[in-house]
Amino acid sequence: MSNNTASKVINYRGRSSALGFAAVALLVLLSAVAVLQGLWKMLAISWVAFGAMAGAIPLGIRAAQAANATRLVWGYGLASGAMITSAAVFLLPQAIGFNPRVGGFGVAAGILVGFGSHVVGHRLAHVSETFDNTAVQLTAHALSAGVIIGLVYGSMPELGLLLGLAIVSHKGPAGYAAARRLASDDRSASVILLPATGVGIAGIPSALVQLPIGALGRAAIFGFAAGIFLHIAMDFLPECEVGGEVGEVAELSDNAHHLLDRLRIHAVLSTSLGGVVVFALWLVVESGF
Repeated sequence: MSNNTASKVINYRGRSSALGFAAVALLVLLSAVAVLQGLWKMLAISWVAFGAMAGAIPLGIRAAQAANATRLVWGYGLASGAMITSAAVFLLPQAIGFNPRVGGFGVAAGILVGFGSHVVGHRLAHVSETFDNTAVQLTAHALSAGVIIGLVYGSMPELGLLLGLAIVSHKGPAGYAAARRLASDDRSASVILLPATGVGIAGIPSALVQLPIGALGRAAIFGFAAGIFLHIAMDFLPECEVGGEVGEVAELSDNAHHLLDRLRIHAVLSTSLGGVVVFALWLVVESGF
């Protein structure tokens, strides 16, 4: 490596670290605001999301030296299964209950906007010197999810923590995969601290907003939230195909078809278990334990 190239790498990593840690400092400041305003549920969701993604960074870095496709499939599968179930059980009924048609339009809008933000994030990655494609998309997901979670809990503070915690369940697997990819490319994984804080950075201010909305407005918000989170959940479904992330980690060889078939079974089992876990937690909450 030339001196100029080495200098660029050092500068790149310095910028990444500064941005990530600045985001953590901002989350701490906003957390103080949440405490003063009594936004305890939003505060808990924000820090669980941060802890899950930030805690997965060292695991992802370690995995760059010893990749494990099965572990990646189970992480993605559990998270996506939990998110799909949570959106279908806790958000869709609320949206349809307030107004079926407006709620339905909200779901459609959420899915389409989620897809659009995914594409925009991909485009921004081409002009960003700090982020790679994965980090940009994770940040866009985190900020949009934070805004929606904040609006949902701000308009209906009686909602339980289970919904928000299930929605951010993908943070661990997402942080693991992103950190593994960055470490594999010999880049600093500390930039993942930015999407790790995104839910809180966007969610706490939006939870402070008291929108004068009626049944139609709530139907739109809950429908849009359901659409956004369904898009994110589907995005995290473990796709065991040649050329995909799971296939890349598996380091496919001549027995690629057999290995991918085995990983597909793990994908079905993990997504199903993720949904079952949310169902079991719902039973516990409903029974009063």
